[in-house]
Amino acid sequence: MCEKMNKFSEYLRYDLWRVMRPLAFHGAGKSGPFFEGWYYKLISMDGTKRLSIIPGVYIGKDHRDDHAFIQLIDGVSGHSDFYPYAYADFSFEPGEMDVRVAKSHFTQDFISLGIDREDLNLAGKVHFLDQKPWPITLFSPGVMGWYAWVPGMECYHGIVSMDHALSGKLILNGKELNFSGGRGYMEKDWGRAMPSAWIWMQCNHFSQPGTSLTFSIADIPWGRQSFAGFLGGFLLNGQLHRFATYTGAHLSPIQVSEKTVHFTVQDRNYRLKIIAVRQEGAALQAPTTRQMDRRIIESLSAEINIRFSTYENGKWKEIYSDRGQHAGLEVVDDLSMINMHDEADKSSI
Repeated sequence: MCEKMNKFSEYLRYDLWRVMRPLAFHGAGKSGPFFEGWYYKLISMDGTKRLSIIPGVYIGKDHRDDHAFIQLIDGVSGHSDFYPYAYADFSFEPGEMDVRVAKSHFTQDFISLGIDREDLNLAGKVHFLDQKPWPITLFSPGVMGWYAWVPGMECYHGIVSMDHALSGKLILNGKELNFSGGRGYMEKDWGRAMPSAWIWMQCNHFSQPGTSLTFSIADIPWGRQSFAGFLGGFLLNGQLHRFATYTGAHLSPIQVSEKTVHFTVQDRNYRLKIIAVRQEGAALQAPTTRQMDRRIIESLSAEINIRFSTYENGKWKEIYSDRGQHAGLEVVDDLSMINMHDEADKSSI
């Protein structure tokens, strides 16, 4: 009995550690399927150099499928690459956002790249300054809010920094990419697999520096059913406005065409109208319960138009509107189930 209580206590301590450190590696000792990836977005000061860099690991049901990887998207050329590595090439610092894949080092404060492949040579170091992290508290440990405490969810999400300055440069196949004075963004995902359908967007290149938007909408499995879950943040004048399923915010039906993605989200105090203008993107490999064998399209050239209002004296008053550039955008698979789940919210928006 005493031994069982000790094991249970040890499990609770580990679970508390895991939830309260969403940025750290969660895969130690995990059985598959399991994936974890960190997302770094780098935009140069003039916007002519745009990269997303994704290091991560995949743990399969069969450990012969285990591997580490680095994915790259060149947002200007639209070219993408997926570079697999042996799982033994991956290492991490417990409790920290500090991982290595072969000769490349990824942390919350910098990336140092040493990729030397037959078709790619990428080296250099970029630092991240004046970060704007998502707050982590006991009752809301990161962007997922109290859902972070729910065990066994298909996918978990973390925001590392909504916006930060860049300093440093990379050398890509002999060409210098100077990111000093540019802006960056960081997030991560981990779990068994990505959702069946989702929209993801992120932009911190609005006309007012320091303004940043991130928003995700997905079909979330819940027992034998699913629901339309969403979470997002809008950083304006140093204040983070949170809109999520767990905050009681309401999401309008999503309108998706070949050119745009349009929806509105609001709570009692604020309303955010978003129109994202789609652009061509590049293919990424995403995890399933079988392998890293799902291909999705991500753009780093989208535009996001926002209108932000506050509710005062019985009516909505617009306080900020803008158009953001160099936005990340993913629109993945059939979104009809998401709108079906949200049918009851039509009258709320």
